[in-house]
This record gives sequence, structure tokens and C-alpha cells, in this order.
Amino acid sequence: MNSIFSALNKNNNNSGNVLQHFQQFKKQMQGVNPQEEVQKLLQSGKISQAQLDKAQQMAQQMQGLFK
Repeated sequence: MNSIFSALNKNNNNSGNVLQHFQQFKKQMQGVNPQEEVQKLLQSGKISQAQLDKAQQMAQQMQGLFK
């Protein structure tokens, strides 16, 4: 499982770990079309629509931190 989704699934409130996982995720995604990758994860069953929805909601809430 992808490191960012692992961090989200653990409901880890330790922001240092989440930010570290995000940086690792960001490196892994360089040069990759994110929409295609998300579709692959959904189609393969590695993530559910509910997990994706939760991740998108969290991303919107944290958007200001990464600008």
C-alpha cells in the first residue's frame, strides 16, 4: 500500500509522521499522472472509494499547509 494511504489508514494524529509520509509520497509521484495512478488503485482494489473520498477531504483541509 502507498505510504500516504498507510498513514491515513492508521488515523495517525502525529503531524510529523504524516508530513514525512507526504514527502515520501511526493517523491514517488514525480513524473507520474496522479489521476491515472488513483484510477489504477481504485480498479485494483488497493483503495476503496471511501478511502479516496477521505483522502481528498483531508487534502482539501490541509491544502493551505503545502502552498
